[in-house]
Amino acid sequence: MSSTNESIAHHIAQVVEFVPRRFVASGHLQTIVGNFLRRQDLLPEAESVLVEVAAGTDGKLGSCVRCDCHWQPEEVRSGRPTAIIVHGLEGSSNSQYVIGNANKLWQAGANIIRMNMRNCGGTEALSSTLYHSGLSGDVDAVMRHFIDLYGLTSISLIGYSMGGNLVLKLAGDLGRSAPRALRSVIGISPAIDLGPSADALHAPKNRIYEMKFLYALLARYRRKVALFPNVYDPDRADQIRSIRTFDERITAFYSGFTGADDYYYRAASARVLDAIAVPTLLLSAADDPFIRLLPESREKIAGNPRITYRESAHGGHCAFLAAPNPAASYDGYWAEHTLLRFLLEHAEV
Repeated sequence: MSSTNESIAHHIAQVVEFVPRRFVASGHLQTIVGNFLRRQDLLPEAESVLVEVAAGTDGKLGSCVRCDCHWQPEEVRSGRPTAIIVHGLEGSSNSQYVIGNANKLWQAGANIIRMNMRNCGGTEALSSTLYHSGLSGDVDAVMRHFIDLYGLTSISLIGYSMGGNLVLKLAGDLGRSAPRALRSVIGISPAIDLGPSADALHAPKNRIYEMKFLYALLARYRRKVALFPNVYDPDRADQIRSIRTFDERITAFYSGFTGADDYYYRAASARVLDAIAVPTLLLSAADDPFIRLLPESREKIAGNPRITYRESAHGGHCAFLAAPNPAASYDGYWAEHTLLRFLLEHAEV
């Protein structure tokens, strides 16, 4: 790495404990303010690559996802760390936390792959299927596509919220058969226990979040109905007032699950945490408004020496806003600095 990148890594290594920004200590404030803060984007223009994640059958359209990529110079590309960043529910490759991480990783010399889940980022026409929390195989397909294409030797999977569940589930599903190039997995506010977290969204104090997600999910579903009228029934979206009901009537129905409970169980990374065999970092906040982690999941995390789990008292959901320190080139995005330090420590390049 260059001396500039070494100084970045050195500074990041000094940011150890999370202390919330003044006047933004509560989980709700952290979550809301973090969602609306605009980020500076100095990334070079992205190369957009379509990756087939599921082949079509019986004349039906397969599924592709769009990855927005930023590559280091060709002569060093394969040996540089590569970060595949996966957004959360109803996010995209342009979500603010994706852009924030991508800028820091790029400045530290990494290749960046900003992955859109199926249908996200304006890609509804590229797949006849819906997206959901169990499609960890899509992340696997993206990872292997770029390993084969460029001979990448050091990959880190970074997932936020729903994306955190996807990367953790993939790591657990792969276990010790993970590609040698996969050096680390990082989950920020990961939705590990899907059912309890979905139910927490329906609590009165969290309805503002649930309705935001639900409005976007229903709008996306109606776009799918318009694109694939022979596949989706518009009436199934009527009178849906909760995420659980959406998952019962739409996600589970169209994705091969018997119902919401079956979906939450089979899609949850909680089932496979003990099988993760690569260095893994989990960052969570005790005051996250709606992410819930069951005792048995905590036991699996504690029992797996490959997992580093850090739960701060504050931080909200996917926020972790600390006080910035311009003199030290610290913008206050604690989770982004912490995950970058972890990635660099395990990059092995």
